[in-house]
Amino acid sequence: MKGLHWFRQDLRVQDNPALFKLNQEVTEMLCVYIIDSALLEPDRFNVSSTKPVSLSTHRQQFLAESLLDLQSNLNKLGQKLLIKCGNPNQILNELIEEHEVDVISASWHCGQNEQHQWQSVTERYPNKSFIYENAATLYRLQELPFALENMPDTFLPFRKKIEKYVELDLKVLHIDDFVSCPEIDYEYSLKALSQGHSNEEYTGGASAALARIQEYFWQSDGIADYKETRNGLDGWDFSSRLSAWLANGSISARQIMLELKAYEQQRTKNDSTYWLFFELLWREFFHWQHAKHGKLFFDKNGVQGKHLSSSIQTQKFEQWKSGTTGYAIVDACMRQLKQTGFMSNRGRQLVASCFVHELDLDWRYGAAYFEQQLIDFDVASNYGNWQYLAGVGADPRGHRQFNLEKQTDTYDPQRHFINKWC
Repeated sequence: MKGLHWFRQDLRVQDNPALFKLNQEVTEMLCVYIIDSALLEPDRFNVSSTKPVSLSTHRQQFLAESLLDLQSNLNKLGQKLLIKCGNPNQILNELIEEHEVDVISASWHCGQNEQHQWQSVTERYPNKSFIYENAATLYRLQELPFALENMPDTFLPFRKKIEKYVELDLKVLHIDDFVSCPEIDYEYSLKALSQGHSNEEYTGGASAALARIQEYFWQSDGIADYKETRNGLDGWDFSSRLSAWLANGSISARQIMLELKAYEQQRTKNDSTYWLFFELLWREFFHWQHAKHGKLFFDKNGVQGKHLSSSIQTQKFEQWKSGTTGYAIVDACMRQLKQTGFMSNRGRQLVASCFVHELDLDWRYGAAYFEQQLIDFDVASNYGNWQYLAGVGADPRGHRQFNLEKQTDTYDPQRHFINKWC
C-alpha cells in the first residue's frame, strides 16, 4: 500500500501524528512539501509601487533552512523529502495519480487556505483513504470543554475553562524509522527561496528549535525570569524566541510544554514559567477562534462585525512601513522589522495601535504587511491580534489605544532602542 504525506505547517518528524499514523499503515511512502508559487507574487494589500512579493527575504530564507533541516532529519531515518513549487493542489493531484497513492495524510491547521486545500483533495478522491491529524495546538478538538461553535470569544473565560476542566496529556509521538520511499528524482534547488542567511540568530528547522529550548531553558535558565523580561524590545534572550519555529511547525506546542513541565519539576516553577504557558494559551485561543470564525478573521469589521470607517492612504502606509511616521518608538520598531524580520510583542502592539488610531488606517493592510515580513508569521495569532488592537476582535474593551510617549518612557527610557534603529 502506498502513502503520501503532505508537509505544510508541520515541518518536523517527531510529534507529527499524521506522519506517524501513515508510516504505520503503508509499505511505501512519499513525503512532499509544495512551495505555493502564489506566495512569491504580490498580494492585493501591497499598495507600494514597487510591488514586493508576499514573502520577505527573511521569511523565504527561514523556510529554506527549515526544509533543508527536515530533509536531513528524514534522511537519517531512511526517508526523503520531495520539494516542488507551484499550485499545491495541482501538484498534489499529479503526484497522487502518478504514484498510484492509496492513503494521503496531512496535519490539520486552522488556516482557511489549508482547510480549503485539504477539502479539495478529499473531494477529488472519494475512494482514497485519508489521515488528517491535529499537530498544531496543545489541545485536540475533542478535549475542549465546549463545542467549537460555543467557544468563548474573549480570552479570559476561554483560559478559565481550559485551566479548570482540561488536564493536558503531554505524550508525544516519536518515529524511529520509516518505510521505504519511491525511487524518483528528489533534487530541487532552494535558490529561489534562499537569499543568504539574513538573521544572525534565527536558523530554520527542528534542530535549531530544539537547540534553542536547551539554551533558553537548561543552559541560561532564561525561562525562570521570562515574566520580568518579556516586554523587552531588542536583543535575543528577553523572550523564548520560539515563535518562528512554532509558526511553521518545526516544533510543536506540545513539545514546548513537555520541556516546560520537565523544567518546572527539575529546576523551578514560578510566575515566569506559568507565563510561557499563558502565552501558549493565547496562541491556542486564536487558533480555535480562527477555526470557529473562518473568513471573518480577514474581514474589515472583524468577528464582532463592528463597522469601521478607516481606509488606506498610500503615503501614510508607506511612512509606517519605512519607519518615517515621526513617532520614534514606532519608527524604530518598523525599521527593526524590515531589517531583521522580527519585532517584539510589545513593539507589535505599539505599531498596530499607531496604525489604527494615530494614522487611522485599515488594519488589514498592517496585518498583511506583518504577514509578508515576520519570520514568525502565524495566521491565527497575527490576524487575531490585529483585530484585537483594531477593536473588532477578541478585546472586550475595544478601542485599545496605547499612549506612545508613556510606552516609550516605560520600555525605552534611555532611548537606547530608538537610537539604535533610528
